[in-house]
Amino acid sequence: MKMEIRRLFPGDDALVMQVAENVFDEPVRPDRLAAYLREPGHFMIVALADGLVVGQCAAVVHRHPDKVSELYIDEVGVSPAFQRQGIAQDMLDAMFAIGREHGCEEAWVGTEPDNLAARALYDSRNSVAEPFVMYIYRL
Repeated sequence: MKMEIRRLFPGDDALVMQVAENVFDEPVRPDRLAAYLREPGHFMIVALADGLVVGQCAAVVHRHPDKVSELYIDEVGVSPAFQRQGIAQDMLDAMFAIGREHGCEEAWVGTEPDNLAARALYDSRNSVAEPFVMYIYRL
């Protein structure tokens, strides 16, 4: 099986039509994917196994007037059948490189306290967990 870590660009939408189970939270909508890939400062990395998307990592650059630019890692997902093979690590490495290319000095990611697999991945990356409270507003 050939594994490839690849950054998506506008027009690469067709690459994400064959997706393994549990890579994304919900089914991918082509219109939303196209809009995401067109948006400046939005990035997506996928892991392809013989053309099948088995992992994805999405991130956004946040620029601030008073702080360093940062890369917010919004999503990391790997199909359970492909976990524990270093795919998430490889996708994070690729995404961190993109962040550096775009002038980011920091990257951050959040996860649920009970998501032990995600926490093990993030803890293994020489990072420090910070307590934080999130509020969601329905618009």
